[in-house]
Amino acid sequence: MTDSESTYQKPDITLFGQEHIDQYRATDGAVGHDWCGTHCLILTTTGRKSGESRDTPIIYGNYGDSVAVVASYGGAPKHPAWYLNLDADPHVEVQVLGDRFKATARTAEGDEREKVWKIMTDTWPNYDEYTKRTDRIIPVVILDRDPS
Repeated sequence: MTDSESTYQKPDITLFGQEHIDQYRATDGAVGHDWCGTHCLILTTTGRKSGESRDTPIIYGNYGDSVAVVASYGGAPKHPAWYLNLDADPHVEVQVLGDRFKATARTAEGDEREKVWKIMTDTWPNYDEYTKRTDRIIPVVILDRDPS
């Protein structure tokens, strides 16, 4: 595929990083949930080195009673810090709009990964482009809501 045939769509990053998190938290997602034609949640992991809470706005897709996220890092050669954090401690907090809940993260494998990858590329087609930028297998993560 040539660059002119690429499906990559450059995202609007006017709401990004800490500002995205702050606006999302302050408005229960009224600002920040809808982003670049898709939807974001706030994922809170525990820093594997610092032990401190780390918030990340990230695109998600619904997967049954769970939500799915992709550790794409834009196709970078290494995993994003949030994925390394949850790999070390899978107990996370999730905020989807005003719904805040504890969850346990797990990396999808095999047929489940393929099924969820399709859900996620329907949500954010750039994920397919990101696979062309890296040799690593981009992890697909399922966030299973903990029982209350």
